[in-house]
Amino acid sequence: MSSCSPSVSVAPTPNTELISAAVAATMTANTTSNAEPAPKAESDDKDAPKPINPLTGLPVDEPSRLDRRPVMVKVSNFPRLGRPHAGLSFADIVFDYFIGYGTDRFLAVFYGQDSPSIGPVRSGRRVDSQLVTMYGGVLAYGSADHDTDEVIVTRLGKYAISNLEAPYPVYVGTDTHDVMGVFANSEAFSKFVDEQGLENEKPDLPNMVFSDAPPVDGQPGEKLTVLFNYYNRAEWRYDPQTGKYLRWIEYMEEDLGTEYEMIPLVDRVTDEQLAFSNVIVIFARYTELAPSAHDIDIWGNDRGQKAYFFRDGVLTIGKWKAKNDSDPIEFLTEDGLSYQLKPGNTWIVIEGLNSPIYETEPGEWETYFLLP
Repeated sequence: MSSCSPSVSVAPTPNTELISAAVAATMTANTTSNAEPAPKAESDDKDAPKPINPLTGLPVDEPSRLDRRPVMVKVSNFPRLGRPHAGLSFADIVFDYFIGYGTDRFLAVFYGQDSPSIGPVRSGRRVDSQLVTMYGGVLAYGSADHDTDEVIVTRLGKYAISNLEAPYPVYVGTDTHDVMGVFANSEAFSKFVDEQGLENEKPDLPNMVFSDAPPVDGQPGEKLTVLFNYYNRAEWRYDPQTGKYLRWIEYMEEDLGTEYEMIPLVDRVTDEQLAFSNVIVIFARYTELAPSAHDIDIWGNDRGQKAYFFRDGVLTIGKWKAKNDSDPIEFLTEDGLSYQLKPGNTWIVIEGLNSPIYETEPGEWETYFLLP
């Protein structure tokens, strides 16, 4: 498999036609499938309760979406010319972690919703195989270097499907070394899994607990800044009107320059700023195997590592556990009780154990990535 190393150099001109093609393909498929809908029986109960997505605590408009494995897609954050990303606003959960050279990459989980375009899709990392197993998912990724791919395929088997192994419209584009070379379609991905004859039943997804009630304890947490290096900056600013944290990101005229400004990070599918109900920082041990290859200790954390939970403008300090390799991460208060997330989507930053987190101004927090 070809590797896809992180880079902060200027990249080729973005190919926006790939995104338009992905959206158009989905719209055409939906038009065809919905041309002659079967009539509903008059006895159908329109008031029947909708099933609850265990990853968001919210009802799902199309219950059939929960009758499948989550689609978990690798999304690039560098080079910057790949921004704004596509499809992240539709994800139930986004994992955000260090991949070397001061850069980070995302693993986005699509279960209760689908997006016609997700990306740019880039190469996998070892930790993906842990997280995909824990959430009973299937991995969509842009291949990986030989050693990493061996780990991923050994653990996930046929549930690791690279852009080299699935046709259009599952993936649009083929070259993950092009900044805008490959995008994925989560609905088409699920259909492809079915077509391959792979088991695609909904997994058991325990451990995430939700409540509409804001935390009664805690301290002001209205802003979080995440630095993977000084020029790789993410800001989450709490918006009282929506009750969500809005995402901001650094913009630089020159990719290797020193001057930046913070701008809203939008989803290029919706052209709206990313907004998440929960932002969580968890701390885990990184083992550096090479400058762009790391093991991250997610599995086996049965004693608990520290976690910082941001919701409703409030910070609560607690811990996280991964007691079973096949269950989602468990979030707990310092007293060992289940931490109650706000119903909605969740962004999870995985920091190194030595990463500091501190209050810079009242209610404003900052964390800077450090190994291990």
